[in-house]
Amino acid sequence: MTDDELDEEAAALLRRTNQRYTSSRRRLVAALQAGDGPLTITQIVAAEDSLPQSTVYRNLTTLEEADIVTRIVTSDDFARYELAENLTEHHHHLICTNCGDVIDFSLGTRTETNLDKALHRAASQAGFTATAHRLDLLGTCASCS
Repeated sequence: MTDDELDEEAAALLRRTNQRYTSSRRRLVAALQAGDGPLTITQIVAAEDSLPQSTVYRNLTTLEEADIVTRIVTSDDFARYELAENLTEHHHHLICTNCGDVIDFSLGTRTETNLDKALHRAASQAGFTATAHRLDLLGTCASCS
């Protein structure tokens, strides 16, 4: 998705929640897009130092409510944020239970298809209708090992 397409989609998603795509929100989305994986608020502020931390907090909440941003909760004190999959691509996370670092990873099409079928089967057996899945692997990253 190009920058212009991302901005158009983000603006449309915000309009659905009666919100505007302000310059602060645009800069926040750009910082998340440029980031190398999910970012903490501290990392976002460092990447886009024109945004005060309070503005980042407030706008992340609005962007999350509009399905533009996804919050990833880890074992440390800091949540991480990334653009929602509907704006990027389907992926999963490796989450370090020691330092809280989050690394994105993708599975091949065949593996993803088989995983999706298995998850839908499990959901169906429980009387649950699955619409999507998210996979987070918990463990220790290379730096902490």
